[in-house]
Amino acid sequence: MKKAYRLVHDENLCIGCQACSVACRAENKIPEEVYRLQVTVSMRAQDHTMDFTRRSCVMCDNAPCVEVCPTHATFQMRDGIVLVDEKRCVSCKYCALACPYGARYTDPLTKALQKCDFCYSSRILKGELPACVEVCPTDALAFGDINDPQSAPALKLKNNVSIYPKAHLGTKPKVVIIPNAKGMPRE
Repeated sequence: MKKAYRLVHDENLCIGCQACSVACRAENKIPEEVYRLQVTVSMRAQDHTMDFTRRSCVMCDNAPCVEVCPTHATFQMRDGIVLVDEKRCVSCKYCALACPYGARYTDPLTKALQKCDFCYSSRILKGELPACVEVCPTDALAFGDINDPQSAPALKLKNNVSIYPKAHLGTKPKVVIIPNAKGMPRE
C-alpha cells in the first residue's frame, strides 16, 4: 500500500512562535523576500482569542497546479507529494494562478515557481520529519502516513474535529487543520 502522507496543524497547540517558518527557511534556503510557510495571527474580538493560521502548500491529491503546468515542471510523485523541477520551469505562473491556496511563489534567484514540498528530498526520503514538524515546540504539527493507525497524524485526528482547507473545491489536501476550539461552545 502506498503511503498517504498527512500533515496536521493543531491550532489549539500553536503559539505563533514562527519556529516552523524559520526552520523551513533554513532547511530550504528560502530567500528573505519570499516564504514557503507562514503562520498568521488574528484576534477574535468577541472573545479575545488568538488564532494562528498556517499558510503553505496543502499538497493536494487533485492538484490544480500539476494540471496546468505546460512543461510538467510541477509534478506529482506516486505517493501524492507534489514537487517542482526548477530546471523545467519557464516561470509562466500558471501554477500560481491555479492554486486556490496562494501557496506558489517565484524564487527571486532562479525565477522558478516554488512551494512547500514537506522537505521531501532533504528529509522525508531519509525517514526524517519535515523541518517545520521537527522544530515545533508545542507539538502543534504532526506528520506521517495516515494509513498507519499508530502514526502521529492518525492519533492526533482520532478524537478531534478536523478541517481539510477548501475541501469543497475537490483538491483533496494532505494538510489537515484541527481548528481552534477556544471560545467555541462546548457540546
